[in-house]
Amino acid sequence: MSEIDDILSDALLGQTCTRLVLSRPRSSAAGDGAVPVRVSVRPVTLAEGLRYQFTTDTDGQQVHSNLDSADAIRRVTELFASTFRDCHVFTTTADFSFRTSRGGRVHVHRSAASQASPPETRHDRLKEHLLPDGVPCPFLQAIGVMTTKGRVRSSRQKKFRQINRFLELVDDTLESLPDDRPIEVVDFGCGKSYLTFALHHLLTVLRGRQVRIVGLDRNPAVVADCCGIVEELGLVDLSFRVGDIAAFEHSGPVDMAVSLHACDTATDDALARAVTWQTGIILAVPCCQQELSSTLYSESLVSLQRHGILQDRLAALVTDALRAELLELCGYRTQVVEFIDLDHTAKNVLVRAVRRPDADEWPDLEQPHCRDRAEDYRRLRASVDLPRTRLEEQLQERLQGILTLPD
Repeated sequence: MSEIDDILSDALLGQTCTRLVLSRPRSSAAGDGAVPVRVSVRPVTLAEGLRYQFTTDTDGQQVHSNLDSADAIRRVTELFASTFRDCHVFTTTADFSFRTSRGGRVHVHRSAASQASPPETRHDRLKEHLLPDGVPCPFLQAIGVMTTKGRVRSSRQKKFRQINRFLELVDDTLESLPDDRPIEVVDFGCGKSYLTFALHHLLTVLRGRQVRIVGLDRNPAVVADCCGIVEELGLVDLSFRVGDIAAFEHSGPVDMAVSLHACDTATDDALARAVTWQTGIILAVPCCQQELSSTLYSESLVSLQRHGILQDRLAALVTDALRAELLELCGYRTQVVEFIDLDHTAKNVLVRAVRRPDADEWPDLEQPHCRDRAEDYRRLRASVDLPRTRLEEQLQERLQGILTLPD
């Protein structure tokens, strides 16, 4: 291994390495549990100097760690000897491949450098985030995502990415919010409120807006924890209450309604309440869409529906499609976009709706767009032999009976 040791030392200690990839896991490594399928290494410049960032991919998850040159060399050597058959080292002077044959012999191949310029080592990927790693953020520290020095904890990397993804989706809509008064926000079923605090930070710290945010949840213990964080951070424009979505009343306008992982028809309750309030922006991540699972039927999809897991997924897709159509009919420009779920489940769909300037006139069947969406809704509902949905019933006064189908 002396030749490999020399190459790694020259590349990492000499700071000519632009990238390093370990791949092709050894079957013998499977005895210790989950085996990484790939490890990528790149140089990064942090406050403490040059480090090598290891990104380990294991069963769809990523773990990051930063090591100095000596520790990085030892780590690569250990992984190549015990876990991976291939190692590719890219430097500014040459590229190297270490490959282990079935007989255990290691072959070293050298080729011309694929990147002759010095590596870019700034942490640019993190700077793209609205909340960058390495910059202390009080609310992230309070909820345990970040250390007091501003570093994201390794066990919270996925949560950190999820929070940033949510803020990106919100940030795209802010132009439609009023700028002559505080922004009124209601978060239905806020839970531990990671995203409620993130939303407050985005609007107040990053965008310099005045806000009044209310988080609502049925769990008194969760609400008490959130109130403790509010007190710890000294936030006067963020509050939490115990209550049910359907019974909650809010005085004055609501500019943004958030409903993340409200189970089954609780999402419909939140959407109906938001539409009734004429809320400007609605953000909903539906969860556990079981309302239609037992009643949905399509003769052409019978092979799919005899499998419980596929029936549940079909019910979720149909439910969210119908919700999006109803929001369109109520005067919203609606998108269904990918969202990384906070609970690490497959529920990764976010319904994002922005109220149209002429929404008071909707539904208006004289408008071709409205007429087409109404027909699309009726056609989809009829194709799976559904009765009226809960959300349709809640919005029936607004919809003026245009979606009624014969029973």
